[in-house]
Amino acid sequence: MKKLAGKVALVTGAGRGIGREIALKLAAEGCNLVVNDLDGELLAQLTADAEALGSQVVTVIGSVTEPDFGTRFVKQAVDAFDGLDIVINNAGYTWDNVIQKMDDEQWYAMIDVHMTAPFRILKAAQPYIKSYHALESEAGREVFRKVVNISSVSGLGGNAGQLAYSAAKAGVVGMTKTLCKEWGRFKVNVNTVAFGFIQTRLTGAASDEPTINIEGKDIRVGVSDQIRDLMTDLIPLGRPGTPKEAADAVFLFCLPESNYISGQTIVVGGGLEL
Repeated sequence: MKKLAGKVALVTGAGRGIGREIALKLAAEGCNLVVNDLDGELLAQLTADAEALGSQVVTVIGSVTEPDFGTRFVKQAVDAFDGLDIVINNAGYTWDNVIQKMDDEQWYAMIDVHMTAPFRILKAAQPYIKSYHALESEAGREVFRKVVNISSVSGLGGNAGQLAYSAAKAGVVGMTKTLCKEWGRFKVNVNTVAFGFIQTRLTGAASDEPTINIEGKDIRVGVSDQIRDLMTDLIPLGRPGTPKEAADAVFLFCLPESNYISGQTIVVGGGLEL
């Protein structure tokens, strides 16, 4: 028996990396999916792979920072599946600079994608969650829902050169703690997973001069070999994590076994000390 059979899960930034692994893990355990990414081709491949696992999939292509995205995203889930059980706010990227070189565009880009987008999605979800909970309570059923927000060790301990990113990821933790208190009466568990050094395109070798394209803008990502070596040396398990390992940690907060855990932040960093 699949542990999440029939659940409806929403995952942003699901086209590649950690988001893709989260979506596939949920699909494998019985979830139907509403997934988002900027890249339609990646979503098409994800859809095929998730459907092969028995999942039904609805895709929403576009930027989570669009003002109406949260409303559209949530409505797709309700219209397609008449359900809303798991929300994973995963979409995001890094755009690094020290404070004296950072402009308003960089600042707001990080705040918008990591904080404003989850806020809008969760705000749009609230009326439906309240309504579903009321019906379940009238029927004498206790049903738990899950929100997992994605943060970073940069948001917990800071990281030079990542002022906006660190501030946004710290805000995610505050959002989680507050929403845990607001939504506990609806039987919603709200938790945060803070990633350490996970091998994705954002943490690739800077010497390769990798870039990502965000709405027509090429943004440099990657980590210098010196920093990569230093970070690896600080990890007791001796290596960076994989996207699948990162996704597995998110999955833990989606299981029924986490029904009495809420408002928490776990660090997924192989023992990395902040």
